[in-house]
Amino acid sequence: MSDETQCITVLLVDDEENILRSLKRLLMDEAFEVETATSGEAALKLLPELENVGLIVSDQRMPGMNGADFLGRSREIAPHAMRVLLTGYSDINATVDAINKGGACRYISKPWDDEELLQTVRATVDQYVAETEKRRLNSIINQQNQELEQWNESLKKRLLQTTATIREQSLKKQSEKTAATLINTVFDNVMEVMGDPDSVHARTVSTLVTDVARKMNLDSETVAMFRLAALLHDAGKLGSISSGLNKHLDDMSESEASDYRQHPLRGEEMFRHTEELADLLPMIRSHHEAFDGSGFPDGLQGEMIPLGARLIAIADFIDRSARSVERHRAEYALMNTRYRSGILFDPKLLTLFGAITRKIYYEQRKPGSLSEVEVAPTELVAGMIIARDVESGSGVLLMKSGTVLDLCGILIIRSHYRKNPTGHGVFVQVVES
Repeated sequence: MSDETQCITVLLVDDEENILRSLKRLLMDEAFEVETATSGEAALKLLPELENVGLIVSDQRMPGMNGADFLGRSREIAPHAMRVLLTGYSDINATVDAINKGGACRYISKPWDDEELLQTVRATVDQYVAETEKRRLNSIINQQNQELEQWNESLKKRLLQTTATIREQSLKKQSEKTAATLINTVFDNVMEVMGDPDSVHARTVSTLVTDVARKMNLDSETVAMFRLAALLHDAGKLGSISSGLNKHLDDMSESEASDYRQHPLRGEEMFRHTEELADLLPMIRSHHEAFDGSGFPDGLQGEMIPLGARLIAIADFIDRSARSVERHRAEYALMNTRYRSGILFDPKLLTLFGAITRKIYYEQRKPGSLSEVEVAPTELVAGMIIARDVESGSGVLLMKSGTVLDLCGILIIRSHYRKNPTGHGVFVQVVES
């Protein structure tokens, strides 16, 4: 049993005290409280006094109130508890009544097999724990959704006010705003509602994209548009459920992942009504598209993805990779990005990021020194080389140092780390280009 079951109560109801004593002895080593009652009526009086009732096990044939009727009445007091019918008779009608009226999820025949009964009780308590956690998370999500709606409404008003201010200033000056002025005005307003980490990330991605765009000899207007799109690429995360989560997409719940995949569309919608920013919209919308077509929101592939979006995708990944490790940030980020060449990123563009990445994340080090970094299991990619032996939380050797990771090895490590956390990540070698 997990720690979560330690405060769970299991209620046993049977009119035969010897059966109750036998059941209680069988469950005495389990990690939950066991309470008993000798009738349905007594159990109904006892239930309101008990805390966190996760399972009710009731005999069917009892004087007065039978098991099916009792289980049905118990739902009014402990609606979320699991219910199991204990019966010594081959009475299909009683079992059906217990399921339909009493909400029973299982039944156990008397005389029972001790091990089978133990497994049933454990599985049913685990189901209660899982459903309790699900209700808790759903409650949080519903609350966050309400807050998100309020936040989006507030943000929409602020952005509309910003747009109106831009247009008013444009009319007063009787001239078209330059790209540089747009960057300062729009970005400063958006950064008012973004936290410091998001602001730093946006500026770093913008620096990477701008430097590479200049290397490509793009015209100044295009460079300015790419710079602004990079600054605003994650604006759609503002107020979202996933905005405060520091999680890999694979570790998000279904609702969190669904919300996260919407942020490019929300970012596009934020600036849709600002005429001067029309050229930015495809880049903001498509910065999570993948070169092989596996990205979102539209599944675009190859050069169908706007050039600016392809550059932003690489810069975004480089910065997040660099900030996920403590040392050798530049080389790890570049290596991690190369492993995804042709899958997530345009191979022709990757080579342009080397110099600016090393400049931004410069760390003084001796040439030719062997490097290693600690990464989360979700960040492992086929082709990485294990730098230190990988062990599970219980000390089982999963992978020896020097092993070149493949998909099978990655899945083994992730599975063991989920079941048996170690308190640290996996150490991999940093292979320089």
